[in-house]
Amino acid sequence: MTFWQSFNEWMNTPFLHWGKLTLDPWKLVGYTGALMFALRWVVQAVYRRRTGHNIMPTVFWIISLVGAGLTTLYFIFGKNDSVGIIQNALPATVALYNLILDLRHKKAKTT
Repeated sequence: MTFWQSFNEWMNTPFLHWGKLTLDPWKLVGYTGALMFALRWVVQAVYRRRTGHNIMPTVFWIISLVGAGLTTLYFIFGKNDSVGIIQNALPATVALYNLILDLRHKKAKTT
C-alpha cells in the first residue's frame, strides 16, 4: 500500500459516531473550513457595526440570503451533507443581521 492510499484510508476512517453523525478527519477539515467562512462574515459585521458605514449594497445581503438558502436546501435534501449545511446556514444568519441593519439605516435616513 502506498503512502497516499494509507493517508486516504486514514482520512476516511470515522472516529466518532453520534446518532446519524459520523465524524472523520475530512469532516473536521470541512467543519473548520465552514467555521472560517462564517467568521469572515462575523468580522465584516463587527466592522460594519463599529464604523456605521454601509459598505455593501442592500442587494448584496439579499443575494447572500437567497444563495445561502438555496445551497442549504441542496445540502439538506440533495446531498445530505452536514458540512455543506453548516457552511451555508451559519453565514446566512450574519447576512440577515446585516440586511436588517441596512434597512434600519435606510429607514432612519428617510425619517
